[in-house]
This record gives sequence, structure tokens and C-alpha cells, in this order.
Amino acid sequence: MGKLSTHVLDTMHGVPAQNVRITLYRIEGGQRALLKQVSTNHDGRCDEPLLAGQALQKGTYELVFEIGDYFAAKGVRVPEPRFVDQVSLHFGVANPDENYHVPLVATPWTWSTYRGS
Repeated sequence: MGKLSTHVLDTMHGVPAQNVRITLYRIEGGQRALLKQVSTNHDGRCDEPLLAGQALQKGTYELVFEIGDYFAAKGVRVPEPRFVDQVSLHFGVANPDENYHVPLVATPWTWSTYRGS
């Protein structure tokens, strides 16, 4: 059985991003259903997989990272409204028996992701 995990890296400061609030949704028929809300730990990771085993199903998901609040809490001053505030990643799970790792690499001005395993 597969699992879904994430982590957040703060490339402005060169550290894992601690205390980033993350919300996970499942997208069905254009509607989102809330599955989980968590915050990253000292290593920028979640303490457990976001989904694992039968909870991870084939389909479309959305992760929302509250990265603007994270940088504000670190004392980073940027013009309002924030250029990067909430990062919303829509992604698909084609094979729920595989591991899906969806990390966020971010600064207050840019972000990127990739599929890890």
C-alpha cells in the first residue's frame, strides 16, 4: 500500500520550514472535500503520512500550504498583498499502491515542487 507525504523547505533561509500549516483536500466533481489539516515539524515534515494504505485512493488532490504566514512569523517583510501567500498544488494519484511525496520549496517570491517517492 502506498502513502502520501510532504515537506517544506525555506530556501530564503536555507532551513526546513517549521510550523507551516497544510490543508489536504480530495477533489471530486469539481468540489473539494477536506481530509486533513496539519503543521510541519522542526524538520519541515509532517509527523506521519498525510494518507496511507486504503485512505490513499486514485484521484485528484489539493495541498494548500500557508507559506505567507510562515514567512511573516519569521519576520520577513514583504509588500501587501503578499506575492506568494497560499500555495495550492493540485496533483493526481494514478496508482495508490505507490508512494507520492509532494514537497514545497519556497521563498516569499517563488516556489516549486516535484514528485518524489
